Amino acid sequence: MPTHYRRTRKAVIPAAGLGTRFLPATKATPKEMLPVVDRPAIEYVVAEAVRSGLDDVLMVTGRNKRALEDHFDRAYELEHLLELKGDGEKLRQVRESSELADVHYVRQGNPLGLGHAVLCAEPHVGDAPFAVLLGDDLIDERDPLLARMLEVQEERGGSVVALMEVDDDRTHLYGCAAVAPLDDGEEDDDVLVVTGLVEKPEPGTAPSNLAVIGRYVLAPQIFEVLRKTPPGRGGEIQLTDALRQLALDPTLGGPVHAVVFGGRRYDTGDRGDYLRAVVRLACEREDIGPEFRSWLGGFVREEGIL
Repeated sequence: MPTHYRRTRKAVIPAAGLGTRFLPATKATPKEMLPVVDRPAIEYVVAEAVRSGLDDVLMVTGRNKRALEDHFDRAYELEHLLELKGDGEKLRQVRESSELADVHYVRQGNPLGLGHAVLCAEPHVGDAPFAVLLGDDLIDERDPLLARMLEVQEERGGSVVALMEVDDDRTHLYGCAAVAPLDDGEEDDDVLVVTGLVEKPEPGTAPSNLAVIGRYVLAPQIFEVLRKTPPGRGGEIQLTDALRQLALDPTLGGPVHAVVFGGRRYDTGDRGDYLRAVVRLACEREDIGPEFRSWLGGFVREEGIL
């Protein structure tokens, strides 16, 4: 019978990045507010946390990110106008983001990397395990990755990362994991033990083609490790480096397990993948999907793309 560890209650969403890959659009607009169909990317991420049972959300923000706070706040003037017009559907949509979760904010004063952004969450998180969701990765709601990771953490303790197979020629773009099977005799096909991690390995040197994607469930001991983690790749404090320390020495804060994900993931951190995510999600929408799919099919035929 598995031991049950302390349950995760809070989610942290690092959102302090400058979004340089999307310039000039992100010169004045946070990258997290770029629309995916008709909702900003960050709203999909908060909704995922809530579906997984985490409605206490801390966003780690930076300068020029006020739009994030405004989006998850009430818009009284707009709501009043919609009420006067009798537009109940739009009123519901406007209120939805402000009623999703209990959202808090803290600023990352210096852009010192993902590890430093996570460290900024310590006063809010305290001494309990917590989830970290990166806004660049959208996970389809039909594939409950975070819920599975929370389940594994509650049963096995320590920290849990999400891994996904990538082509060998793309491993240098990710943190990659060295892994081993579970050693307790149990058979969870999607769960492995992480024995090492490398942040963006040089081509041909990755320990595997299992790449870390933007979902983590972290033991609170990660904060002490992060405080002692020197700047790594890119001169930043890397969360991957701290997790490697936990994987190499479980006495620091428990083991590191991985959930191998094979579901639908939409990477909005890259311009091409962002466009593909918009098309996929638009095609699947009940309200606009049929008309959009019809147009898209005609466009492909007319342009001779296939």
